[in-house]
Amino acid sequence: MPPTLYRDTGYTLRHLIENIEGGRIGLPDIQRPFVWSAAKTRDLFDSMYRGYPIGTLMFWETGAEVGTRQIGTEAGDRAPQLLVVDGQQRLTALFAVLTGRKIVTKSFDEINVRIAFRPEDQTFEVTDAAIERDAHFIPDITALWAQGGYKPTVRQFFQRLEQAIGQPLSDAAKDELEERVDRVRDLHEFRFQVVELGASANEEQVADIFVRINSEGVKLNQSDFILTLMSVH
Repeated sequence: MPPTLYRDTGYTLRHLIENIEGGRIGLPDIQRPFVWSAAKTRDLFDSMYRGYPIGTLMFWETGAEVGTRQIGTEAGDRAPQLLVVDGQQRLTALFAVLTGRKIVTKSFDEINVRIAFRPEDQTFEVTDAAIERDAHFIPDITALWAQGGYKPTVRQFFQRLEQAIGQPLSDAAKDELEERVDRVRDLHEFRFQVVELGASANEEQVADIFVRINSEGVKLNQSDFILTLMSVH
């Protein structure tokens, strides 16, 4: 029986973000720029909030050269120990929202991805001007993970909501709404299943594995395969 080229492991979202920021997880050139719509990012958070499976991530353990592209826009000089083979769009979306960092789009624009949450009916929306004015929403959930930002965000939400409805919220109502906001903040402990390809896997094998994967339901075609081989070489 031939030796396997991978091992199964797991990471919490918090751990993934820390590893991206610390430069341990990098983004190889076989991946595309961030092409997801804000609506897909919203749907990703909604699925996680509801406990739905959102797919496996795949990394490649390799001695990458310094300068491999990172998910954020800040350039680093540390060679990553793990390269993303599958899961770039999910990781980019999560990284952008949890850290508030700008990400690079396919047109090379730098943007912020802003997602809102409505605790009353536990729905996520893409933030726009109307949602900014709607007191029933926390207009940007990034604030929930900012240092020292959680409690002020919850207090401001309650103040705006009470002003909008014209009466104080009961303690029971506040407790229920805050529990739902806590549940969003706790998504940084969401656990991902990760397949790590070992350093023994060569470029051709990684490219072959990459082209066999259906990424977010879109099957990679022959042109993707050719571009992948060109990139890894």
